Amino acid sequence: MYAASKILKLHSAEIMQNWEAQVKKEIPASNISSNKALRNRLPEVLNDIAEMFSEYNELLEIEKHEKYGKIIKSSFDHGRNRAISTHYTLKQILKEYVIFHKVLTETLENNNVYSKEVGITLKYTLETAMLTSASSFSDSLQEMREKLIGTLAHDIRNPISTAYFVLDVINASDDKARLENLKKIGLRSLKKSLDLVDGLLDAISVKAGEGITLNFSEIDLVKEINWVYQEATEIFNNKVTFDCNCEEVIGVFDPTAIRRVVENLVTNAVKYSARNSVITMKMECIDDEVTIKVHNIGKPIDKDSQSQIFEFLNRGVRSNSTDLEGWGMGLTLVKSVAMAHGGNVDLESSEENGTTFCISLKTNFNKPGKVRTELNFSEN
Repeated sequence: MYAASKILKLHSAEIMQNWEAQVKKEIPASNISSNKALRNRLPEVLNDIAEMFSEYNELLEIEKHEKYGKIIKSSFDHGRNRAISTHYTLKQILKEYVIFHKVLTETLENNNVYSKEVGITLKYTLETAMLTSASSFSDSLQEMREKLIGTLAHDIRNPISTAYFVLDVINASDDKARLENLKKIGLRSLKKSLDLVDGLLDAISVKAGEGITLNFSEIDLVKEINWVYQEATEIFNNKVTFDCNCEEVIGVFDPTAIRRVVENLVTNAVKYSARNSVITMKMECIDDEVTIKVHNIGKPIDKDSQSQIFEFLNRGVRSNSTDLEGWGMGLTLVKSVAMAHGGNVDLESSEENGTTFCISLKTNFNKPGKVRTELNFSEN
């Protein structure tokens, strides 16, 4: 099998080019990705197959081979990556491996190194890799749905709890001003809950690479952020400040989504801040871009976690970092919403300066209407 190994190594670039050409022709979703993202872990799989061919000759020993284990791990990561690649389906994942098997077989046959032993080994390895990748893809989609639903359900619970509290403290003897204020808070919280219910139902039907559905309309963004600020001052014990350099920002945004992401950042800022420290909200307007910053003083987010904290499923396996556990799916949605508005989200965190999350948004990046967000953030 050494001859087969030599041919695979010699023609590796040609193999990947042929595979890529056929995949783009037969799998529509593949045309959205860059070449690097499309190939993903398959060049590593190809290299490990070639190495495996050169180092063993007994099929019974295949599962004990180090390279076989790496192939299965790469296939697991490949399936997980496809779960955050827009429009991929289970059928398309399987088709990728069928084409890969076909291209490898043709290359070996054309160079007269294909044998029964090579064929059996290749078939067994790639079929197992295919099953692993398909299973990883399906499990990752289910994990995304559960995370999205869990995050949305958590967000709905807070305003419902507020409304319940308001109803519970209302007393017939309360003066008119107090009753009007409690009524205002209760109605606002119930309206917020209703706005989030559609998103909860929508999350059940999430497909590969998809996040929540946004509903864009022309609004004054300053009013929405001020709304978050006012509520934060009522809910949290920490002092919250808000500084804005513009009286109004008229643009096309999803007001519910924007409020949610800023609430998410403020809640996390309070959660991870030093006791009695100030939470600072700041909004700046420059031309057609708006930036919203949330800052707190407290334990910083370590450098390794900063590079992963907005990503979900992109790293193949879940991070073991305790710094990431508390953030969950929330920051993935923050980035998803920012990108859907033509912007991004950045993080700066240090012992000296505290932690600042900065969201940038374009005022007229979208037209009014509904759009499903994407979770495909990186090209791994």
